[in-house]
Amino acid sequence: MKTYTTLLPVLALSCLTPTLYASETEQDLAAQVAKLSEQVAELQQHAKSPAISFDGRVQLDYNWFNGAYNANENGSSGSDLFPRRVRAAIDSNFEHWDHTLLLEFAEGTAEIIMARVRYSGFDNGLRLQFGKLREDISLNALTSSNNISLIERSSLADTFSPYFRWGASAYQYNKDNGLRWALGIYKNDAFGSDGEDDSGKLALAYTGRLTWSKTSAEQVWHLGAWHSQRDMGGNELAARVARGELRETAVRLVDYAAGGEVVALDSLRQSGLELAYQLRSLTLEAEYALRTLNTVDNNSLLDGTDHSGYHLSASFFPGGQQRPYSAGSAIFGQPKDIRNAWELVARISRLNTANAGQGTDVTTYTVGGAYYLNPKVKFMANLIHSSVSGAGQQALSGEEDSGTGFAARVQYLF
Repeated sequence: MKTYTTLLPVLALSCLTPTLYASETEQDLAAQVAKLSEQVAELQQHAKSPAISFDGRVQLDYNWFNGAYNANENGSSGSDLFPRRVRAAIDSNFEHWDHTLLLEFAEGTAEIIMARVRYSGFDNGLRLQFGKLREDISLNALTSSNNISLIERSSLADTFSPYFRWGASAYQYNKDNGLRWALGIYKNDAFGSDGEDDSGKLALAYTGRLTWSKTSAEQVWHLGAWHSQRDMGGNELAARVARGELRETAVRLVDYAAGGEVVALDSLRQSGLELAYQLRSLTLEAEYALRTLNTVDNNSLLDGTDHSGYHLSASFFPGGQQRPYSAGSAIFGQPKDIRNAWELVARISRLNTANAGQGTDVTTYTVGGAYYLNPKVKFMANLIHSSVSGAGQQALSGEEDSGTGFAARVQYLF
């Protein structure tokens, strides 16, 4: 018995030792796995893959027009059915960087509309961006084509905005005082300039915009001003300034060279003012802009002359929907999750390019409606009437001093 009694602790210890050893080994392994998991998570945090998304739009338009819009055919009726925009966008985000590539497709061709890279890592809200950017000019021009209330933008927007150009810019919004500023420098290959002067030197544009806004749940105030100084490099200013707010017409009604000649410019400067007020479903917008020409030939009659324009518009949702306002971008958007809703819109605009015995002065009236089936599908219809005057009216459109048009659109966003 003594022998067995002495052996019992030894046997118990020998049986317990593997168990204790296994338990310690498992604890060590669990600790190593936990530590490894932390390291992997940390690596994933620092080597995160960019988030990529895709979207786009298809806009199919129908245009009908007569009078001055079709003066080449003695004012008879003309019409067309065409894809207004077929665009696809690729967006990505990585840490403090984001990127947008916007492509437009036509039959057999593709064009880069926007190629923006943006950095937003500053604590004060400053944003830096470079690539092919939309210049900060005109509230109406800056509003996305997805979200505009009428099928075409105003003659002011089409005349004064170069839309997307290669360059770099910075902007910042301060929500404490409602101020937003934007400054940019761009290659000026717009308005007839090819982006270079006669010696091959790069022609640049310098553009800035300052806005103030005050917003609440039911009300928005927006005030803005912008200025752009543009080197034209001795190139001729394009004659046909704007279309008269209807896309596929035979004649572009706003033409500063009608009855005269195009002119070569050293530079041009242009400035604009913006005002918008929103009260729940009603949104009112007004803009005024002025362009001054600096010709190569100082003796030219067009040296120092101006092109000016304005537009006034009103948008109303009978169902109570409200356009969202982005103070950080100083633009309006489309109501979120909108379904089975109507929008009624009216606009008057004028663009005067008549100087020194040439050019036209065009006033356009537009009424329209849009039906939002859902956030992706919208149907639009506009009735447009333009009157044409100025020294160059006869040379441009002969006996046709006014024109009427109808535009319809089906829009699908994806």
